[in-house]
This record gives sequence, C-alpha cells and structure tokens, in this order.
Amino acid sequence: MTLEFAKLHGAGNDYIAVDGRGIDRDWGALSVEMSRLAFGVGSDGIVLVQDSDVAQIRMRVYNPDGSEAEMSGNGIRLFSKFVIDRKITVPANEGLMVETGSGVRTVWPSMEGDKMVDAKVAMGAPTFVPSEIPVDVGQIGDLDIVKAYPIQAGGRELKITCLAVGNPHAVVVMDESVEDFPLLEIGPHVENHDLFPNRVNFEIVNVIDRSRIRARIFERGAGETLSSGTGSTASAAAAREHGLIDDTVDVVVDGGVLRISWDESGEAFLEGPAVEVFTGVWPD
Repeated sequence: MTLEFAKLHGAGNDYIAVDGRGIDRDWGALSVEMSRLAFGVGSDGIVLVQDSDVAQIRMRVYNPDGSEAEMSGNGIRLFSKFVIDRKITVPANEGLMVETGSGVRTVWPSMEGDKMVDAKVAMGAPTFVPSEIPVDVGQIGDLDIVKAYPIQAGGRELKITCLAVGNPHAVVVMDESVEDFPLLEIGPHVENHDLFPNRVNFEIVNVIDRSRIRARIFERGAGETLSSGTGSTASAAAAREHGLIDDTVDVVVDGGVLRISWDESGEAFLEGPAVEVFTGVWPD
C-alpha cells in the first residue's frame, strides 16, 4: 500500500499531511519514519485527516518520536489548507470546524482563488490552573498559578510560568538574550522534568516592546523547531500574564512572525501563513 502526502510549513514549522480516512495503521510509527531527516521526508510530525462525529473534520497530530499531541496551532492551519485545497471539506460561513485532541477549534481561512494562503485560528482561552496543564500539584503546594516558579534544569535555575493552550507549556520570560541561551542543552531537561506528568513544551522569551516579543521553542517530542503555533500563543500568554504586552502581539520565531491576539472573553487567536512545499507518495 502506498500513501499520498503533502509537505507543508507555517513559518518554518513543517508537517506532513496525510488523508487517513478509512485507513487503519500505526500512525505514530509512520510519523517516526516519515519525519526523519535524510532517511524520510523530514518534518516536525504528521497531521492526519480523519472523519469526525462532532465537527466537519478531525485532525490528529503525531510528533517525530511517535507520540500524539493534543493540538498544534501551526499544524491546524496546514491541515486546513490540505483539506480545503483538496476540497475534502469546505468551510462554512462561520469558518472550518476541526475536531482536535483538545476540543473543536474554528479556523478562518484567507483564500487566493481556490487556495488557502493563511488563516486565523481560535486557540481557546489559555489556562494557568496547575491541575489542568497538568503540573504535579503535589510539588507546588497550594499555588493557584505557577508563575515565575523556580526549578532546576540542566544545572540552571529557571523561573517558569506554566499554562496550557490545548497542550502543556513552560515559559521563561528572561532578560538574557534568547539567542545566547543553550536551548538544545537545557530543553530536554525541562521537557522531561518530573513536575510535568505528560512532559511539557518549553519556550524562552524576550520582550522587545508591548507589541512584539522574540521566542525560541523546544517542542515536546520534536526538539527545537523554527516555529510553533501553541508555543507562540503560550509565549505571548505568559508575557501578558506578567503584564508586559498588550492584547495584540507579534511573536518573532526563527521561521517568521506569528500574530497572537485576545478578545474580550479571554480567548486567544493565532494568525499566520500556510504554504504547501511539495507532494509525494510514501511506499510501504
């Protein structure tokens, strides 16, 4: 059996999109194989199309290590481009409703002709409740929020702010330049810290001004990536929680710029590009 696929990227965060409707196989194992540089396609994982009983379409996200992620902000834009461009489903007036591992998300595509070029995604309201992230509440006592909380990781003390944006994040808003921080060395220690029962995504952030921040991202199950939609949302949400930014902010990542904004209810929105790079056939 062969599988048709498309390679896409959103601000440098690249995923392989596969139509998995009606196919039963080990998708995590396939993600490991296809995500490998040189020996596979090379990617930050797979976004898988499946049928949904609760939305127009279902997205599943698999990391390069084979684990399944609850949600990907960049991944859902790329997934949406894949299904819209191929007319697997068509967005309604209120947007494209996508089932994810963290609930139904709405995507509003921007089109050029019959092709989607970018999109705005409803990311939900970030939660700082420790048990919902989750954080091991037995270690933090009666704290209502894990904000600038000191941990030891890789021989460094880091003051992390923890939240969930459909998946767990630990963010350090720092004065030290993120360009000089040894993210590849320290990232695995944070990802696998015993404070996080489900592991964690890790972001380091410099605030440039109230409308612009710089972030580097170490993704759970993937390592450092050029971009992450949930990571950018978490970075902005942490800076906002510290009172350092306004309600619309551009997040500068290694792969480009993503925009994060909030509405009056506290819901966060992510805006960014979606680009198809090439298509191919994967042999089994």
